[in-house]
Amino acid sequence: MKILYCDENLLWTSRLKLSIQALGHEPIQLKLGSEIPDGVEVAIVNLGMEAALLKSTIENFKEKGIIVIGHAGHKEKELLQLGKDFGVDRLATNSELTNKLGQIIETIHVSTQG
Repeated sequence: MKILYCDENLLWTSRLKLSIQALGHEPIQLKLGSEIPDGVEVAIVNLGMEAALLKSTIENFKEKGIIVIGHAGHKEKELLQLGKDFGVDRLATNSELTNKLGQIIETIHVSTQG
């Protein structure tokens, strides 16, 4: 499965790329506002990025039928709420994303299949 990740933090981009690869998926880094490649099923976005561009990017993902996972720190309640307001399919804390990415992807992928 092709999985996009949108993040400006080099630590997170490295971590996400390695985690996605370890799960057997194809990681694709995407800058917010860039053209979305074909065949993408899931996108992971850092909710701490520029809000207006984040919102339009999430809307573009949703229009293409891409499942969106938004993440922020567990204490960043306003960012998690922003993700909810922008219509992400699954909110995750940074810790969840680090430790349970495989479970998150499997759960959302299965829920959209049935």
